[in-house]
Amino acid sequence: MDNLSIKRVADSNIIMTELVLPQHTNQLGNLLGGQLMHWIDICGAISAAKHSHRVCVTASVDRIDFHHPIKLGDVVTLVSSVNRAFKTSMEVGVKVYAEVLSTGKRVHTNTAYLTFVSVDKDGKPVPTFEIIPETDDEKRRFEEALNRRKSRLISRQS
Repeated sequence: MDNLSIKRVADSNIIMTELVLPQHTNQLGNLLGGQLMHWIDICGAISAAKHSHRVCVTASVDRIDFHHPIKLGDVVTLVSSVNRAFKTSMEVGVKVYAEVLSTGKRVHTNTAYLTFVSVDKDGKPVPTFEIIPETDDEKRRFEEALNRRKSRLISRQS
């Protein structure tokens, strides 16, 4: 396989920043879960598209863990990258951080794992590039993505 069909995890890194405004919150002033899921999906899709050079559609969301509430006025930073690429699909990990600008306090609030499929102009799945993890963290996420994929495939058979 030539070097053009292999990409690095770092090539798919995306950082997206959003400000939590009143229209993003519930009656308690907390960010709506659905709004955060929307931002996570967009950030993940951009990572997948950056890796595959294709439009990528969401195939599944494994889980989104909510560790801490995000408040009105917080700055939300979403950090994503492709954890592993399979034939046409990719697992993308998204980490979410909230920062209170007046104090500088930054906290990891959420983690999400999504699967995207690269598609052609007719919406048909097409093969994507291989991905090479380089750092220890990337290698760990690469292996964990395979385990999550195996679990997804087993649960589909049930």
